[in-house]
Amino acid sequence: MVDKSTTKSDLIAGLTGAMIVLPQGVAFATIAGLPPEFGLYAAMVPAIIGAMFGSSWHLVSGPTTAISIAVFASVSPYAEPGSAHYISLVLTLTFMAGLFQLIMGLARMGVLVNFISHTVVIGFTAGAAVLIAGSQIKNFLGLQMARGLPFHEVLEQVYLQFDKINPYVTAVGAVTLVSGILLKKYMPKLYMILAMVIGSVAALIINQMYGGAEVTHIKTVGALTASLPPLTHPDLSLAAIKQVLFPSLIVTMLALTEAVSISRAIAVKSEQRIDGNQEFVGQGLSNLFGSFFSSYPSSGSFNRSGVNYAAGAKTPLAAVYSSVFLVIILLMVASLAAYLPTAAMAGILFLVAYGLIDFHHIHSILHTSRQETAILAVTLIGTLVDLEKGIFLGIMLSLMLYLYRTSRPEVVAVVPDPDPESYYYVRVNQSPECPQMKILRVQGSIFFGAVNHVQQIFQDVDEHNPQQKSLLIAAGGIGFVDIAGAEMLKQEAQRRKKLGGGLYFYRVQQDVCELFGKGDYMDGIGADHIFPPKTRPIDSIYPQLDSEICRNCSARIFAPCHVNLPNGEPRK
Repeated sequence: MVDKSTTKSDLIAGLTGAMIVLPQGVAFATIAGLPPEFGLYAAMVPAIIGAMFGSSWHLVSGPTTAISIAVFASVSPYAEPGSAHYISLVLTLTFMAGLFQLIMGLARMGVLVNFISHTVVIGFTAGAAVLIAGSQIKNFLGLQMARGLPFHEVLEQVYLQFDKINPYVTAVGAVTLVSGILLKKYMPKLYMILAMVIGSVAALIINQMYGGAEVTHIKTVGALTASLPPLTHPDLSLAAIKQVLFPSLIVTMLALTEAVSISRAIAVKSEQRIDGNQEFVGQGLSNLFGSFFSSYPSSGSFNRSGVNYAAGAKTPLAAVYSSVFLVIILLMVASLAAYLPTAAMAGILFLVAYGLIDFHHIHSILHTSRQETAILAVTLIGTLVDLEKGIFLGIMLSLMLYLYRTSRPEVVAVVPDPDPESYYYVRVNQSPECPQMKILRVQGSIFFGAVNHVQQIFQDVDEHNPQQKSLLIAAGGIGFVDIAGAEMLKQEAQRRKKLGGGLYFYRVQQDVCELFGKGDYMDGIGADHIFPPKTRPIDSIYPQLDSEICRNCSARIFAPCHVNLPNGEPRK
């Protein structure tokens, strides 16, 4: 795919991506509790490896907001953020997450990402956004707070220290925030850098006017280390692995969900086919290599991947060029970070946090589905209480509700279509039904979780009308039957046979028929009780009905009813 034309497009996209990741990387590293330059290191080697070994043409790997806050929440209880021990544990976390991702990719387990619903991701991201904003309130207002306070305690501290808010620091943060809001509308690709510059200038002016940093207490990020990512090695001792084992599973699922979701979203526009398993491999290798190059866990970035596509990237080399340009830019501007106020960084992170909250889809969920609303609320609140477990609570609830829905397949009463040429069955509504045979359409799978529900409906038929000893199932909508379901159907067939009726099936899918044949279920159900598509089961079932009941029946919903009684006697 690479030629002169694509190379030019990829170089332009790479330069644009490098400009975007510079402020983001510093911001994300701050969220993760790491020195600012680590956010840039995470956008170098992992981006190259992820691009070369993944399947997406446009996915750009690197630091992300959700991963950053997950890293901080997971590792900060074991070490002081920013310390050598903290960095060592983060590198171990990166290595373990990469290992798990690679194993899952090689084992072709990409399908697991499909079990994390869109609502769970929206709820988790919104919760993480609130936590990001909460973690930066102290820097925005110039207050003293302990690291890692829960969100409600942050609000409590703001209330208790309201009289201690630093107006100089708050002014810098507010100028940055407002300028960022305005610039985002007119210069969406450069607004973060420009807002930081404006915030830094505002801090210099305030310091100049009011007696310097000793009076205003405006703190700065500090100069970045102008170098290539230093070689490192993760701590693979048993103690370190035990501490980060569970967090690495969280980061693994988060990172893979982000990467595959973003790849698929962009692939819809680029008309590319995404291989989820290959993305797992690419992300796994990027984190494994990254752990030896001072990188904390990385994943696909929606912002940078979207910019990469919008800027005209044609091949994965755009992400490689972006990393090269980032190194050049870092060497040129690293010293300028000494003028970047933490309050300005807080203002930028407020914008980042706000942008993470998907208000459109949240509004849609709240007005569409109570179940999805419950999933959203549990995930969001769970994330605020305990970020590590919040997403798992959401996943578990969404799976439980899904199982509840699938355990109650739709079962509706139907009658033959009045059109004599039709082979279909229509809802009963106000139509009369046969007094001797019930016809039900089952829409959904009959598996172990649905057996009791379906069995109860079958039994309710003859309990409601004991004369309806026969039951015909319109089975075209039954996509799957497991062993428990097949066993129940066999027992129901035998029960109805003892009552003097029978259980019949119309339009059974091939896989279901094969299951019946592999066990002894067909012996209990009866091969002659299963009717293929475009046949008329009534022609075979009608002679088995009670002629005396038919004699006085006025419903006559079947074609044979108008000709003969079941015993062959002509209708009078």
